[in-house]
Amino acid sequence: MFPAQAIARTRVLVVGDVMIDRYWFGDVNRISPEAPVPVVHVSRSEDRLGGAANVARNIAVLGAHATLVGVVGRDDPGAALARLAAADGVTAALVEDTIPTTVKMRVMGRQQQLLRVDFEERPSALAVDALVAQAVPLIAQHDVVVLSDYAKGALDRVQDLIDAARAAGKPVLVDPKGHDYGRYRGASLVSPNRSEMLDAVGRWRDEAELATLAEGLRQRLDIEALLVTRSEQGMTLFSPEGRHHVDAQAQEVFDVSGAGDTVLATLAVTRAAGLPWRDAMAWANRAAGIVVGKLGTSVIHPEELA
Repeated sequence: MFPAQAIARTRVLVVGDVMIDRYWFGDVNRISPEAPVPVVHVSRSEDRLGGAANVARNIAVLGAHATLVGVVGRDDPGAALARLAAADGVTAALVEDTIPTTVKMRVMGRQQQLLRVDFEERPSALAVDALVAQAVPLIAQHDVVVLSDYAKGALDRVQDLIDAARAAGKPVLVDPKGHDYGRYRGASLVSPNRSEMLDAVGRWRDEAELATLAEGLRQRLDIEALLVTRSEQGMTLFSPEGRHHVDAQAQEVFDVSGAGDTVLATLAVTRAAGLPWRDAMAWANRAAGIVVGKLGTSVIHPEELA
């Protein structure tokens, strides 16, 4: 049974790259006379929380208390992000910078993504320092720390955050990016997808070699658990108890946007509620199977998991 009552008593701190996922929805009925591209007649637009903000949103919807720390610009998307977070029950402790807020804009025609346009700049060093100064005092007030790395720069000092969480005795879960996993040394759990795992350890010939590579990475970086999410192949957990695998549960894959955020959020709340990694993985796998059947950046509700 999904531990909803235990989750309701937990507090999760999310730190990382926040963004707005902006959708323009419309119909496509003709091709442009100017170029061989579809003409989208936009009928409505929608802003959703993205990146680390979507992780926090999922955590709040699942019933835990979520606090979000990230960097935004002094602009309309930054104000929209703060407003959306509040509407979803997320406590936002955002750092303002001179850069624009990261926005991923998707143009949708007949429920299909036709184009994505990204607006982003790396935050200043001063903003990153302010983010760490904002986050560290909050760690002691939470049960679990989640670090959502989208390689936008907010987690340039990620090791400082991991060290602070370990010093406070708090589990820290990381959604990684890039090939340098040394920066996540000492995390409780690191959850790369299949492509990110390739970046970290290179290619593997079979499951036995993957297990060897994963165990070597886990021990080398003093990571308690390594969870590799593998799309249609399910998820594989490597921990001191050994290798555990669950098959994918998706009935129909419609949109994978934000699926990793949902996995990380589900892991965080179930771990905060006291479940072992193996059980937390099972719930995260179930959540992933549901969210990929939804359009765009979406969330999972406890009744869907039940």
